[in-house]
Amino acid sequence: MTDATAPRLADCPNWIYLLREFESLYRHGSAGGSKAIRSHRKRVRETLTSVIDGNPAMRQRAPVLKPVTAHLDRALDLAERDVLAGLGRALARVRQDLTWEWGYEKMPRALERKYAYCEVLGPQGPVFSERLVLGFVLFAPKTTYPQHSHKEIEESYISVAGAWSENDSAVFAPGSLILNRSEHEHRITTGEREPCLLAYAWVGSSDRLAAPGMKLSYRRKSAPAV
Repeated sequence: MTDATAPRLADCPNWIYLLREFESLYRHGSAGGSKAIRSHRKRVRETLTSVIDGNPAMRQRAPVLKPVTAHLDRALDLAERDVLAGLGRALARVRQDLTWEWGYEKMPRALERKYAYCEVLGPQGPVFSERLVLGFVLFAPKTTYPQHSHKEIEESYISVAGAWSENDSAVFAPGSLILNRSEHEHRITTGEREPCLLAYAWVGSSDRLAAPGMKLSYRRKSAPAV
């Protein structure tokens, strides 16, 4: 239940400016001719606009750091040089209030120092929404984020800083968007020298977004041929 004395979104300029940077990303960015990406962009921005217009009460969450947040300053420095500098600056304005998480019941020890995410809007976010999740994922250099998928959740990543690859298919630079449909298996790797900061959006049912059941789905190596 929301505290009746809690400030509303409109009373928190830094948070509303951050959300407006997201809205601009999903309104003005290119879909690259993809109908699926165009549809996803529309769903994200229309839901986000509805949340902003509703002026929800803000929810207090305790700020939490993870080991990888030692790389956040560098990621924000890199963002300042590229096309999403405005989003990077807006994130920097609220960084002291962010709750960084791992999201997995069983966290691989090798990943504990190299990965974390923070939800800024959603069922668990300081800005509440049942139908949309927005946040950021931070990776250290030389990170392999293992194979995983999201059941009944459509996910997009937009690069804010650093270079990364999904399923070894391409190198994505700042400003790039990639769409992962429900249950699409994907694996992320990051560059050798710099951290990687991604903005993400999840669209799905309220039940699924509230309890995404995040699991890593390592693939077993096939038996050698005999």
